[in-house]
Amino acid sequence: MDPLGRRRFLSRAVLGTATTVVGATALGTLAPEAFADPALDVEAGAPDPNFAEGRVTGVKGSMLSATGSDGVLHLIQLTAATSIWKLRPTTLDAVQVGDGFYARGVRMPDGVLAADAVWLNIVNLTVHITSIGKEALQLDHHGDKIVGHVVSGTTAAVYNGTPAVSDLSLLKVGQHAQVIGAWRPDTNEVDIATVFAAA
Repeated sequence: MDPLGRRRFLSRAVLGTATTVVGATALGTLAPEAFADPALDVEAGAPDPNFAEGRVTGVKGSMLSATGSDGVLHLIQLTAATSIWKLRPTTLDAVQVGDGFYARGVRMPDGVLAADAVWLNIVNLTVHITSIGKEALQLDHHGDKIVGHVVSGTTAAVYNGTPAVSDLSLLKVGQHAQVIGAWRPDTNEVDIATVFAAA
């Protein structure tokens, strides 16, 4: 996927010391659907100093180096309080060079972002379903063909706002849906976390 395509793909996704970082659970839900926090007081049009996005370029201990889609270099400090999501809640061991990320936290005086929460490869896509298989859904996202992999024990569906279930049998070819998942970097493939659709 070319850099512009990668940036467009990622942009369609939905959101010092450990003692200065507020525990993630104190901020409310950490579900991937809620990674953007509209309550933050940032002037319209100004970059949010407590947010970073881009691609991971290095991992050294608990520090991530990264390049934003706008070319800005970031240092992201993970702490014991940092929540990490990569298709499901996970740990620092899951972070890999090349992962796309969104991070929210507290900007330290030295410019490092002490991360409260990091979402790796998260995408939030509006799609229509073009084909349904046991292990994958073929999806169309504004003309882009996406392969949505069904992950046993993880992938769930929400029909008409009901609680999530593992049963995908109510999905239909031609149906419009919203897919939250984890992008497989440099491909047109995602691992599906949740499909939101009408029954």
